Amino acid sequence: MSENTRTDWPYPRPEQPPVPKPGDAAHTVNVWLVPNFSMLTLFCLLEPLRVANRFGRALFAWRLLSADGDPVVASNGVRIEVEGVLAEHALGDLLMVISSYEAEVSVTSAERAVLRHVAAHGGRVGGLDTGPFILARAGLLDQHRVALHWESVPAFRAEFPHIAVSEARFEFAGQRLTGSGGAAGIDMMLQWIEHDYGPALANAVGRQLVHQRVSEEEAWKAGAARTLEDLPRSVVRALAVMETHLDQVLSIPEICRLIGQSQRQLTRLFMAHFGETPKQCYLGMRLDYARRLLADSRCRVTEAALTSGFVHLAHFSRVYQARFGERPSATAERGTV
Repeated sequence: MSENTRTDWPYPRPEQPPVPKPGDAAHTVNVWLVPNFSMLTLFCLLEPLRVANRFGRALFAWRLLSADGDPVVASNGVRIEVEGVLAEHALGDLLMVISSYEAEVSVTSAERAVLRHVAAHGGRVGGLDTGPFILARAGLLDQHRVALHWESVPAFRAEFPHIAVSEARFEFAGQRLTGSGGAAGIDMMLQWIEHDYGPALANAVGRQLVHQRVSEEEAWKAGAARTLEDLPRSVVRALAVMETHLDQVLSIPEICRLIGQSQRQLTRLFMAHFGETPKQCYLGMRLDYARRLLADSRCRVTEAALTSGFVHLAHFSRVYQARFGERPSATAERGTV
């Protein structure tokens, strides 16, 4: 018996799943693609909806939008055609903003006004990956818990200290949806499907996507277990100390004292696992932190330098350019356009 003729399958599964047009489905999702968006995030958002249509009739339609109606180039260089202009097709069951690198480069006050218009008319608005920055700058995330990509959390907290940042992969409550991007979009859409059509359909879609739904606690424990298995405990502890002292830099001997490990042994372990000394790794963590601040927020170069533990601006600029191939001011300019 072929899989398509199984009698125990809870939902029909036609050979050609319906791809309804907006207006012909129970729900329409408008997706605003911001230049350099993540293709993976887009696919993970749409595929659960497509599969849900395959099992449960024409439930979901979607429409890809850009600010001007022109095609949008993703972060992997692929050019994606869109079906409309944001300002003309924003209203619907959900307007989802998908962005990734340099989210603010092409976003204007006019687009932020469109987001506010949708929210003012009771529309559900969401953002994935760095999309929450765009929503927050439009004033739409006050009083909401926000989930976003972990790399962007420091910059988001620096720019929006009054907004609570969630440790979850996504937050789906009320009229605001936010998430970290990538596979988190699958779980977000499965929750929507479960909320409106029940767990049987959501689980069937998850099985078809070969996606195992796990709780956030289970995912965190699995990740922590893999980390402990892959790295010696002293290395994990040293990294944790470094991570919590990015602004007030500790010396390597002080870190060794705190974790109870000799500097010689710690250096040997870092070289074996990372190919870098503890000092080099610590410097890289601070520079990566500074880059996230400059790229994802409106942080000034001097502020980013001090926040990542650099006292001398000239030294910061020199090591920053050596690591990233551009001056910190160039990164900051892209983040504030």
